[in-house]
Amino acid sequence: MRFSSICVIGLGYIGLPTASTFATHGIRVFGVDSNPAVIKSLQNGQVHIYEPGLNEVVSQALTSGNLKISAKPEVADAFIIAVPTPFYDDKKADMRFVTSAAESIVPVLREGNLVVLESTSPPLTTRDLVLPILEKSGLKAGRDFKLAYSPERVLPGQIMRELVENARVIGGIDAASAEAGRDLYATFVRGEIVLTDSTTSEMVKLMENTYRDINIAIANEFSRLADRFGVDVWEAIQIANRHPRVKILNPGPGVGGHCISVDPWFFVEAAPDITPLILTARKVNDGQPRFVVKLVEKAMLQAKSKKIACLGLAFKPDVDDLRESPAVDVARLLAEAGSEVTVLEPFNTNFEVKGAHNCATLEEAIKDAQVIVLLVNHSQFRNIDPAALAKLTAARTVVDTVNAWNANAFSAAGFKVFRLGVGK
Repeated sequence: MRFSSICVIGLGYIGLPTASTFATHGIRVFGVDSNPAVIKSLQNGQVHIYEPGLNEVVSQALTSGNLKISAKPEVADAFIIAVPTPFYDDKKADMRFVTSAAESIVPVLREGNLVVLESTSPPLTTRDLVLPILEKSGLKAGRDFKLAYSPERVLPGQIMRELVENARVIGGIDAASAEAGRDLYATFVRGEIVLTDSTTSEMVKLMENTYRDINIAIANEFSRLADRFGVDVWEAIQIANRHPRVKILNPGPGVGGHCISVDPWFFVEAAPDITPLILTARKVNDGQPRFVVKLVEKAMLQAKSKKIACLGLAFKPDVDDLRESPAVDVARLLAEAGSEVTVLEPFNTNFEVKGAHNCATLEEAIKDAQVIVLLVNHSQFRNIDPAALAKLTAARTVVDTVNAWNANAFSAAGFKVFRLGVGK
């Protein structure tokens, strides 16, 4: 199939890079979002999210005239749904955004169109949820229009590169739909494009992130065991990984982001009777912030103070994405326990943690603190000189939860160092 126009619904971390990339490759793109603030900022040429390289691509797309921002879908050759799929408090998938996006397409769906769902979704979503909604148009999926599922598989901080270079999975409700999806993404994808059916494609995305979640869970359990047995887990992992068939990941404050911390729950919801391992891994990783809080509390006893500075709130280094971040949970739990908490997230200085004081600079965050807790391995935190830090604060106790700081160097600068997973 040939495509001259595309409508991308949802202009977040995936939708906006996707829409902009298509536009810079000569396709006329209608970028749609339900948030008036997002629409206004983009129409004014301002990007509302941080992602390296995104500003330049969006600017190029808007300047070319190929990217138009609006609140409602317009008639196009293809439609891409890239809206969030969060979960409710009971860990059940919240599909309201997907439902709303599919319903918004119905009035403008035409014979010969292609619709692609990119939002991470439970198995069978494309066939059992999206397809019936689209067929309310009077058109028949597979006969009058094509329908496929193609999950995003990119890493925040590397989205603009991986969007183009990574392999792309296209799962159609039939072979023709998958082939149409291949033709669409071949506009800019240089990686391999693999065709399959829609449910397999849905499951592939969930499997990838569930696999990583389980592997992080065992690393987090190892950190707890090392703490109990008087071992340095980082040293132990380094030695264990010398085995040619072992690759243990690093522990940390938990698991965050909109993928790894969410996707496994879709499996648990869909098949609770046959997913005990997945459920257990989720519980381990969701419980890791409380383990970190216990480590901080031990450090506070040494410092004899409840004034704590938490450095980093994002779910991973050098991004502004705080969705499901365990660092946020740690800061919140410390505040709830009665500590006087300051927080600094350099990539999102406006984010507030309930009960904590939000700071704009490192100097402000640590000024009155007695304990400094490193929660995210941002490069600017990783490169802090301990001697210079000592001149900025009276704090002489630090807690490193991500193995970013040289413990010997910080000790030499006069700090008492506590490290996640180090029981020595």
